[in-house]
Amino acid sequence: MNAELVVPPLAELRLRRSVKWRAFPEDVLPLFVAEMDYEPAPPVSEVLRAAVTRGDLGYYAPGPELGKAFAGFAGRHWGWEVDPARVSPVTDVGVGVVEVLRQLIRHGEPVAISPPVYPPFFDWVPEAGGRVLEVPLRDNRLDLAALEAAFATHPAAYVLCNPQNPVGRVHTADELAELARLARLYRVPIISDEIHAALVLPGATFTPMLTVPGAAEIAIAVVSASKAFNLAGLKCAALVTASPAMARVVDGLVVEVGERTGHLGALAGVAAFTDGDPWLASLIGTLAARREQLGALLAAELPALSWIPPEATFLAWLDASALGRDAQPRDHFLHEGRVALEPGPRFGAAGSGYVRLNYATSPEILAEAVRRMSAAVSR
Repeated sequence: MNAELVVPPLAELRLRRSVKWRAFPEDVLPLFVAEMDYEPAPPVSEVLRAAVTRGDLGYYAPGPELGKAFAGFAGRHWGWEVDPARVSPVTDVGVGVVEVLRQLIRHGEPVAISPPVYPPFFDWVPEAGGRVLEVPLRDNRLDLAALEAAFATHPAAYVLCNPQNPVGRVHTADELAELARLARLYRVPIISDEIHAALVLPGATFTPMLTVPGAAEIAIAVVSASKAFNLAGLKCAALVTASPAMARVVDGLVVEVGERTGHLGALAGVAAFTDGDPWLASLIGTLAARREQLGALLAAELPALSWIPPEATFLAWLDASALGRDAQPRDHFLHEGRVALEPGPRFGAAGSGYVRLNYATSPEILAEAVRRMSAAVSR
């Protein structure tokens, strides 16, 4: 059994300069943004340390390394046979989605999404020139009947979150097969954001969209090591295709989209995909333990909140509507408990009364956060 990952002491964490540790005063426990508190995977630290030592801090040079590394990782973890030549680097997942949408849509055309969903989905669509068409989840699942009705109106694309953030759902192979069938029937391209794919927890199985029968003709996957290996600031993701039709979409991107990839991000991503499996196994075990701990803490100290334990991610989607609507629960926990969570309305109207909590931290910080939240509820 793999040992749990170590979290540095809180005083050391507060020396970090990322947004998680600079957005709020030091008396606030920050469990909002999706940054983990664990120390980096050794292969990632080693490759970055070596690059700094030799002054290798220049521009990214496109090459086959990222495609080969991701193809190997996908094959080992999901049995997904990826053509390394069809793995195209981009700056990050958001840039990848926006640039693909620009290829697929005309100004003002609708693009479907399924809230509650990662907040930038609401921004990526207008950035690309489209308008958002909401097809909400139903009981935390894709509402396939509603999606068919929406697809029948011929939106320019559908942006899928797979696995789903914030509810932590891992869409099943059957659900994705039906989604692909509907997309082919109504000719709606799918962009599948799979940034959380490597963070599926025990009890669930991830299905890459492009492994679903027929999906290759209609879908593009956007992948990255950044979420599972905590590399968001290094800026490297990739677009993956599996058919000539979708490859033509990616080939139509301006060359600068790939050239803006971070050099250090690519080095770190290759190291993570190639040599990061042992660390990742420890991470998954650690997150499973924190998920179990959080469930016990909520039951004992915060029975007013309810949740469905996530199948993937390190994010808990908590129904705090007993404490108020809109962003009131988040504001109360922040001001009265000094715990920063993401407010549910950021994920769409269905998030009213919800908060999202990041439990990728130490047992001690998680316990202290729930203790503070419980005390805030009693005030």
